[in-house]
Amino acid sequence: MAETFSRQRIDVRSQVLVNSFVQSVYNWMAIGLALTGGVAFYVAHTPSLMRLIFSNQLIFFGLIIGELGLVFYLSARVQKIQASTATGLFMLYAALNGATLSFIFLAYTGGSIASTFFVCAATFVACSIFGMTTKKDLTSLGGFMTMGLIGIIIASVVNLFIHSSAMQMIISYIGVLVFVGLTAYDTQKLKHMALSQPAGLEAGVIRKGAIIGALTLYLDFINLFLMLLYILGGRRN
Repeated sequence: MAETFSRQRIDVRSQVLVNSFVQSVYNWMAIGLALTGGVAFYVAHTPSLMRLIFSNQLIFFGLIIGELGLVFYLSARVQKIQASTATGLFMLYAALNGATLSFIFLAYTGGSIASTFFVCAATFVACSIFGMTTKKDLTSLGGFMTMGLIGIIIASVVNLFIHSSAMQMIISYIGVLVFVGLTAYDTQKLKHMALSQPAGLEAGVIRKGAIIGALTLYLDFINLFLMLLYILGGRRN
């Protein structure tokens, strides 16, 4: 009886840890998405900024390189920097990403952007719930989807030169499947990360873990949204 009660207490504590950590991750992801959307909307409706970013290839590709640098730096150095620094870098990345994604407001209608966002959000939530609740180990799925992601990147680079709309559509459909799988896999990883955290960790260490988790899910969401937008979005004339 005592052993059963002890096990129940451990299970309850584990669930509380998971819920608290995952909630923090999703809160930061939501903040990042809101910042990206706000910056994208503002830039899209500020002609001078649009000209500055998209009429000057040096600035545009400089922003892209800066975004990639921030992702790699955060992923590699998060354990060695302050929690406030990690948070600031994540916010900076979200803002820069909003600036480079502002073109979608000019390429697609506002209604199709909104409807695609809700489709993406519903899909994302469903995949996250599956990743959080399934008893199946999704490690093999994650490896397979990572290979698919590499294939998408290579195909997208090739398509920059051949400009094939058919190829882009194929990439988008495959991309939806890949990021659906990665969302479930990454959510399960977050659950395992929360369960493996020792008791008594400093708040700053927990915050940094939440920021990395938020960045991972943020990237899954943004890429899933862009793939769905190419498929479902209504283009402006």
